[in-house]
Amino acid sequence: MKMTLSHRLGGLAAAVPALLASGWAHAQDAAPAAAEAAEAAAPTLDRGDTAWLLVATLLVLMMTLPGLALFYGGMVRKKNVLSILMQCFAIVSVLSVIWMVAGYSLAFSEGSPFVGGLSKMFLAGVNLDSLTGTIPESLFVMFQLTFAVITPALIVGGFADRMKFSSMLVFMSFWLLLVYAPICHWVWGGGFLMTEGVLDFAGGTVVHINAGVAGLVSAIVLGRRSGTGSENMAPHNLVLTMIGASLLWVGWFGFNAGSALAANGNAAMAMLTTHSATAMAAMTWMLVEWAMRGKPSLLGILSGAVAGLVAITPACGFVDLKGALIIGAVSGLACYWGVSGLKRMFGYDDALDCFGVHGVGGIVGAILTGVFAVEAIGGKVGLIEGNAAQVGLQALGVGVTMVYTAIVSYILLKIIDVAIGLRVSPEVEVEGLDYALHGETVH
Repeated sequence: MKMTLSHRLGGLAAAVPALLASGWAHAQDAAPAAAEAAEAAAPTLDRGDTAWLLVATLLVLMMTLPGLALFYGGMVRKKNVLSILMQCFAIVSVLSVIWMVAGYSLAFSEGSPFVGGLSKMFLAGVNLDSLTGTIPESLFVMFQLTFAVITPALIVGGFADRMKFSSMLVFMSFWLLLVYAPICHWVWGGGFLMTEGVLDFAGGTVVHINAGVAGLVSAIVLGRRSGTGSENMAPHNLVLTMIGASLLWVGWFGFNAGSALAANGNAAMAMLTTHSATAMAAMTWMLVEWAMRGKPSLLGILSGAVAGLVAITPACGFVDLKGALIIGAVSGLACYWGVSGLKRMFGYDDALDCFGVHGVGGIVGAILTGVFAVEAIGGKVGLIEGNAAQVGLQALGVGVTMVYTAIVSYILLKIIDVAIGLRVSPEVEVEGLDYALHGETVH
C-alpha cells in the first residue's frame, strides 16, 4: 500500500511541471484573445457618428439663434422686437457658460435618482479621449448644451413684452440649474424616470413640457400685458416669424434625428417621423382654422408646424409612420384649442403661446408615445402592441415634470420679484422695451 502511494505521489510530482507548462502556454494563448475581446467591448470613436453629431449640434443651435429669436420676434409688437432678440441671444450666451461650469455635471454625472453630482464641474475629466458611446464626450456636452439653452429661451414666449431684462437673466440662470438640469437627469442621465422606463427620445418632457409649464407660471405671476383687450397686439412682422419657423423645422432634424447619437437607421427613422408629423399638424391646423374662421392664416399654419414638431419629439425614435401621422393630427387639433379655447377659458396672458403649443403639444406627444411605440422601431412596446402600462409610465413622467417645474418656477419668480422686481414699469411697457431697456429701436 505504501509502495503504491509512493509511486502515485512520485508520478504526480513528475507531472506537475508538465501541467504548469501546459497551463502557462494556454494562458499565453488566451491573453491576447481576452485583450482583443475587452478591446472589442470597449466603446470606440466612430467618425460617421461624430460627423453627424457635429452637424446636428449646429442645427439645434440654429434653432435658437436665429430660429426661435425670429419666430418670437416677428410675433410681438414692433416696439418690443429687439428685446425678444436680445433675450434669446443673452440666454444662449449666459446659459452656455453655466451649463459647462455646472449644468452638465448636475444632469449627466453620477449622483442620486433626482440629480447628478458635481464630479464633472468645469467639465472635469472631459478630454480628447473621453467618449460618450461612439462620439467624443466634448461633442455630447455641446449637443446637450444646445438643448439646455433653447429650453429656457422657449419660456420667453410666456412673459414677452413685460419682464425686466435683469430679472429674466437671474430667473433663467437659476432655472437651468434647479429645474432643467434635474429633470434632464431624471429622464436621460440615469435618474428615476429613466430607470422606471419613461420614454422621451428627444425632449418632450425635458424640453417642451418643462418650458411650457414654466412659461405659463411666468405669465400668471407677471399678469396680463398692459393694453390687452384694448390695444392691438397683432404680430408686427409675420415674414420674420415665417423665416424663424422654417429654421425651426429644418433645425429640428438635428434635435430629433441627432438624439439617436449615431448615424444609423434610428436617426433616419426619427427624421422621417418628425417631418411626417410636422406636415400633418400644419395641415390639420390650417384646415381647422379655415373651417372655424373662414380663412387659413400664415400664423396658423406656422403654429401648427411647431405643434407637430413639439409633439413628435418624445416619440420620433419609437413610432412608425402611422403613429407619427396620428400624433401630428392630434397635436394640430389640441394645440389649436390650447391657444384659443384653453387660454380664453382661464384668461391668462401667455403672450406667444408658450404653453398652448409647447406645453399642450408636449403633453400630447408624451402620452401618445406610450400608445404608438412599436418594438420594430425603437425596441419599446406601447399600447397598440399590448403594453398598456407604458401609457401610465408616460403619464407619470408628464405629471412629475409639470408639478416640479410649476412649483420651483413659481418660487424662483416670487423670490426674484421680492429681491429686484420682475416687471417693467407701466411707462416702460407703454414706451416699449426696446428703447427703454436697450436704447435701440427698429425704424
